[in-house]
Amino acid sequence: MSSARVLFGLDALLLLIAAPFVLWFGTSIGILASARESVLFAPANLLMFFAMGLYRRDAMVALRRTMTRVPVIAGMGAILAVGGNFLASLVWQWPVAPPRDWADLGAQCSLVVILFSFAAMLARILFRILLRGGLLHRHLLVIGAGARAWDLLFMLRREGSTLNDVIVFLHEPSMGPVDPRLVADPRAKLVSGLSPLQAAYDADADQIVVAPDERRGMDLELLLACKKSGFPVIQYLSFVEKEIRRVDLKRIELGWLLYSEGFQFDLVDRILKRSFDLVVSTLVLALMSPFLAIAMLAIRVEGPGAVLYRQTRVTRDGKHFQIMKLRTMRVNAEAGGAVWARKNDDRITRSGHFLRRTRIDELPQLINILKGEMSFVGPRPERPEFAAELAAQIPLYNERHMVKAGLTGWAQINYPYGASVDDARSKLSYDLYYVKNFSILFDFVILLQTLRVVLWPSGVR
Repeated sequence: MSSARVLFGLDALLLLIAAPFVLWFGTSIGILASARESVLFAPANLLMFFAMGLYRRDAMVALRRTMTRVPVIAGMGAILAVGGNFLASLVWQWPVAPPRDWADLGAQCSLVVILFSFAAMLARILFRILLRGGLLHRHLLVIGAGARAWDLLFMLRREGSTLNDVIVFLHEPSMGPVDPRLVADPRAKLVSGLSPLQAAYDADADQIVVAPDERRGMDLELLLACKKSGFPVIQYLSFVEKEIRRVDLKRIELGWLLYSEGFQFDLVDRILKRSFDLVVSTLVLALMSPFLAIAMLAIRVEGPGAVLYRQTRVTRDGKHFQIMKLRTMRVNAEAGGAVWARKNDDRITRSGHFLRRTRIDELPQLINILKGEMSFVGPRPERPEFAAELAAQIPLYNERHMVKAGLTGWAQINYPYGASVDDARSKLSYDLYYVKNFSILFDFVILLQTLRVVLWPSGVR
């Protein structure tokens, strides 16, 4: 089981334990009228914990920093629950509670923040104890000990879903040379001269990953014996896709891409995605219209020039369209031709820095979504000049154009802003994963996680 699922389970358990205390204390001091008003507090907090990335690897590693954010996120969950109660009373005509003033609502939120923050912090303390006690270790048997196996170890330590992996590498001479980095790593255990089944028993393996540099001559019957004995066996690329949630472009094989599941979009999928786009973009546009109006006024006050900026971008099937954004650069910023954005770009205006960090400059793209030129979730639209350059240097780059370009996407919430070919290659690994594993539920997950990027931006230029 992944570390994120364990922590989520601890959060769910302790928040459910804390919920009755919220009800008891809230009713005793008169800020809650009934149990109905406390029903949504725990689910709303869990939803916000997920949306704000508390179950991401970086948040689980840096628990001290995460704990400083917990009260803020718990407050957001409390506000969400209060709003949900109000909407439920309107839509489902729940019995209307006695009139509430702002003091009562503030007291409700404060109570939830205090008790639920304590529960969430306790969950993370227990999680840390379980980690240090070795109870959350996952045991992997990797077949092979070459460069591919080292790449796997490197990615697991940086991006793996489990914080503590105990990995044994089974090597035979027929699989190619051993990577010297594995030999030098004191935490990498290498064994040889054993059958995969015996090595799996010795390692108490939870899973077997097949990752040799040389696969010719490998005895598949021995691996089949492992599978029949109850040890899950998975191929390297499939394991990376499932574990890291991106595609390993460095070692990708077209045969695996061809025969693995994914890259399928039927009519129902497209109808659901379009409906999702229309509903979400309309709601967001309505909610954010005051901020959009203020931003447009700020651009106008700062100096001359158009408020909206239009630029040609690439979307599904390589089609071009005119994307709309709030202007964040000075007039004629690209008089000399198209160039990558860069760190501390002197072309960006004073208001532009704020608009970019908060992503408010992207809001006019909601019009592009309503027109059907973009989707709310998808790969970010690139300029034709850069798209052609990247397609010539990066294999499979054009496969990201199987879906419409998006306002947000899997790459945007997992990789910081990039302005180079190497950055584009890294982001493509996430874009391909999204295209390959598209679903409406996945779109909803990305939409929730986008809130984290907006409130705590990382790598934005």
